[in-house]
Amino acid sequence: MTEQPVWQPSASQAVLKSRAQQLAYVRGFFAAREVMEVETPVLGRCGVTDPNLEGVFADVAAPDHKGGWLQTSPEYHMKRLLAAGSGSVYQVSKVFRNGERGRRHNPEFSMLEWYRVGFSDEDLMAEVTELVCGWLDCPAPRILSYREAMIRWGHVDPFEATDRDLMRRCEEWLEPEQLASLGRDGCLDLLMSFAVEPNLGREAPDFITGYPASQASLARVSQVDGHPVAHRFELYIDGLELCNGYWELTDPEEQRHRFQEDNRLRRQSGKPESDLDEAFLAAIEAGLPECAGVALGLDRLLMLKTGARDISDVLAFPVERA
Repeated sequence: MTEQPVWQPSASQAVLKSRAQQLAYVRGFFAAREVMEVETPVLGRCGVTDPNLEGVFADVAAPDHKGGWLQTSPEYHMKRLLAAGSGSVYQVSKVFRNGERGRRHNPEFSMLEWYRVGFSDEDLMAEVTELVCGWLDCPAPRILSYREAMIRWGHVDPFEATDRDLMRRCEEWLEPEQLASLGRDGCLDLLMSFAVEPNLGREAPDFITGYPASQASLARVSQVDGHPVAHRFELYIDGLELCNGYWELTDPEEQRHRFQEDNRLRRQSGKPESDLDEAFLAAIEAGLPECAGVALGLDRLLMLKTGARDISDVLAFPVERA
């Protein structure tokens, strides 16, 4: 006998009402600041080069169209709008990441992403604080550098430690032969996940800033204490990563180089390469304005608001019930 699918939502009516209130709060927040709401494609011609993310391919038949990728973030399309003169913009969107399912992950989830023209990363952190703490009614975040946090809880200096030092430190979680394929950033990510993150945002929210340049992604880089450091920040509350923000890179040649390096790392790890998004690179070439941007997980924000311990408790229909 075929098992009947579960038709009921996994979130309670009270949580669904809180989700509606959260969306109204977000839209009111940006309306008061005259930041324009936009919509961009969920289905794009290119996926993402980031070796830590996997997209979902959709085989859509249409004239002059060979299918495309469900977007892991609206970032590239939103930056094309910025280059076209949109001014500061925000978007509430559905995004997709393949292979991600767990207590804090669903392959389809809701993201709030916004870009503020003329802002630095510090300016945007202040606005993130207003939005998040205003909704959660919590204390303002502390600010810790990546280096401070890694030394305090990971017991290693991420800028001075050798690759061998990092591998030895990570033997608490993986065997040496497994660590050999991780590389330096893989070891740092392991330490962040298992040693650092569980301690973040326990007494008050924590911003982590100043990531290694190798983890800059789309952020600009500066020298700090003799080390190249990314203008990137993440916000943690109760050990939960809530958002990831950048003072955005505006150099098209450097951005192309980083995409190519991503593909090198994908090849090295046995993953298929991703096509470079030439429309996005052309937009940066045309002139991306000075800006800062951030992506914030709305489902996770709702988990914090309602006290939910599993993302399924704040989704109407998680992947198993979709």
